[in-house]
Amino acid sequence: MAVYTEVTFDEASELLQQLQLGTLTQLTACSGGIENTNYFASTELAGQAHDYVLTLFERLNLTQLPFYLQFMQHLGQRGIPVAQPHANQQGQLAFMFKGKPCAVVDKLRGKSELTPTPWHCAQIGSMLAHMHQAGRNFALQQPNLRGLTWWNETAAQLQPHLSPTQQQLSQSELAFQNQLAVQLNDAALPRGPVHTDLFRDNVMFDGNNDQPQLSGIIDFYFAGIDSWLFDLAVCLNDWSIDPDDASLIPQNAEHLIASYNAIRPLLDVEKAHLNSMLRAAALRFWISRLSDFFQPRPASLLKAHDPNHFERVLRQRIAEIKLDELTTHP
Repeated sequence: MAVYTEVTFDEASELLQQLQLGTLTQLTACSGGIENTNYFASTELAGQAHDYVLTLFERLNLTQLPFYLQFMQHLGQRGIPVAQPHANQQGQLAFMFKGKPCAVVDKLRGKSELTPTPWHCAQIGSMLAHMHQAGRNFALQQPNLRGLTWWNETAAQLQPHLSPTQQQLSQSELAFQNQLAVQLNDAALPRGPVHTDLFRDNVMFDGNNDQPQLSGIIDFYFAGIDSWLFDLAVCLNDWSIDPDDASLIPQNAEHLIASYNAIRPLLDVEKAHLNSMLRAAALRFWISRLSDFFQPRPASLLKAHDPNHFERVLRQRIAEIKLDELTTHP
């Protein structure tokens, strides 16, 4: 959530009044993330305080945004705790502001848990499965824009910046993933609208410190149609990671998979390809972090992520045995 486009208090105030969201009382630029410009906005309406997130999209265009915002609406209507977008007077959830596509969504309560326990992992596994089921009948179609095609194109641009060993790793893993994509057609792995970026900082927990409850899921702006198994792999690579050696923490991984499996049982073909999807998820974020590092955009409050982390994760996933034993839990 770096700031690429500066928004003044008066500009934000006028926008929120047009959306009938109240009188702006506080506006704070957000420093987390790297894709879009984000501000936290607090308002007062009829004596009540309200909190929102104002987002200006720096890469996505106005025609792409309805998929993300309507998907959030769709999930919210089915009991998934997501930030709800607010329409303008024309009924548009996405609209232009300061020359950029823009959206305003509710700010969810709670905070992220950056050192998750098996308790947190069980909740995210269950919620992810509920999200996948809730998205089955979502009408809009849009591919995962950070999928295999993007990996191939971006990795080719990054080759001059990589060491020989890194070049070999990216080329060999891309060859593996391209071959796997040919083997696995759309019918092989169940697919639908997926989050694709459900990291710890995109999930909120609230309540008792001993047993905090998942209170919200944010940042759907990488969502798209892809395999549900890929979405699960993204979660496992972040929620179950050992920070020292990038291996999976068994208890966290077991609870996450078991809770997911209890809601939407994994098919045999999914169990067989879990390790491959863990590799795919690691490759996707290694490439994106390399791109952000070597091809940065000018922004204030920008905090780039370390690309070396997901290089370690990818090498570890390649070295690991298949995780069939984790997927056999009821």
